[in-house]
Amino acid sequence: MLTAHTIKILQSLDKKKFRQKYNLFLVEGNKIISELPQSNFKVKEIFSTDPQKLDRTNIPVIGITENELKKISFLKTPKDSVAVCYLPKEARNDDKDVQLVLDGLQDPGNLGTIIRLADWFGIEQIICSEDTVDVYNPKVIQATMGSFTRVNVVYTNLVDYLSKTENINVGTDMEGENIYTFERPEKINLILGNEGNGMRPETEKLLQKCITIPRFGKSQSTESLNVSMAAGIILGQLFSRCK
Repeated sequence: MLTAHTIKILQSLDKKKFRQKYNLFLVEGNKIISELPQSNFKVKEIFSTDPQKLDRTNIPVIGITENELKKISFLKTPKDSVAVCYLPKEARNDDKDVQLVLDGLQDPGNLGTIIRLADWFGIEQIICSEDTVDVYNPKVIQATMGSFTRVNVVYTNLVDYLSKTENINVGTDMEGENIYTFERPEKINLILGNEGNGMRPETEKLLQKCITIPRFGKSQSTESLNVSMAAGIILGQLFSRCK
């Protein structure tokens, strides 16, 4: 049985300040939870309506009721289990040959989808501006479908980072080079801007190349693509010539 105090703490983890206060975040669903033992994330405990389905060494699995699960879940339709994990110490690796750089993304679903795309294309690291939505937001974690365990997400001052990186800074622009004829640099930072406002002017100043996804349809009512949709199209093209 969950205590009222425990429920209150777990419910508070939808906010970044409380995730930082308690040094914890939640992962929901057996499918995603099953990927945690193979990752660098440390699990504190798991609450499950069916503990027998979870065979975890050295991780406490606590049985709870469906009603208790509803109280601690952030999903409209709660799944079978909730894992309570410790926040890792942020460690930035050296620049990778291909990286995504996110400037002020605010939608959790977009960040989660982009992390999943990065995992699909073998991109190991994403660099984010300090005001990009937190990777440990429950909606981000859920949208990654487990990919957050394989992609390193780093938060930093983008102007400082982009000024010093040895990778070529490439951003999107309506007047940029056609993505279908663009030759991918060996070392590249693909920069994606905020959903509504795009990249900040100070970020744009540090671009070395610009690309665009050409419009083939005749309708002018579609002004732009969703940022995660655009990321998928661009990455698919950038990797299309890979052996």
